Amino acid sequence: MELTIKICGITRLDDALDAVALGADALGFMFYARSSRHISVEAAAAICRELPRLVLRVGVFVDAPLAEIEAAATACGLNLVQLHGAETPEFCDQVKGVPVVKAFRVSDARSLETLPLYRTAWWLLDSYVPGALGGTGCSFNWSLAEAAHRLGTPFWLAGGLTPENVGEAIRQARPDGVDVSSGVESAPGRKDHGKMKAFIEAARRAATVLKQEGLVKS
Repeated sequence: MELTIKICGITRLDDALDAVALGADALGFMFYARSSRHISVEAAAAICRELPRLVLRVGVFVDAPLAEIEAAATACGLNLVQLHGAETPEFCDQVKGVPVVKAFRVSDARSLETLPLYRTAWWLLDSYVPGALGGTGCSFNWSLAEAAHRLGTPFWLAGGLTPENVGEAIRQARPDGVDVSSGVESAPGRKDHGKMKAFIEAARRAATVLKQEGLVKS
């Protein structure tokens, strides 16, 4: 499986097109109103209409009503729904028509005990920061991801990733994808071309090395 690189917190068309041109596989749109990277469904839909078909459009929600999630998925043509709150396994199962990425905030090994309860298409392992739901710039102990490997569901790694550390993060955690937001920004919601370029190149290099060493799933 090839590494998926997701640039999250997209708020501007120029940043979206820039990320795609640099080689991003997925773009994330934050529909959580309290986020500093919040974007309206209408604005996200306008950006999505300009994207190449092969780019994954990911909607990020935090404890949103099912009807709200489904409406945004339809309006934006979302390929994935990322649930970043306290959504239950039963709620995740109710999302129809769009695969679900369930996010988990990791502080220690116990944080991963509920993973098997979630039969979603993907998991996302993010950092636990009290009072925050992501985009904090803080990382966690990447070796904890070994538990996710044993369970079999593909997962993305997030939390404090930067161009400088993403290679080591990939080496330690061996994720199926990486998800970055603040690590490639000049300000919340404003992406930096140079940082995105460096991040994507570093992630691809690390993934290539792991493949050559036979340490990733083919």
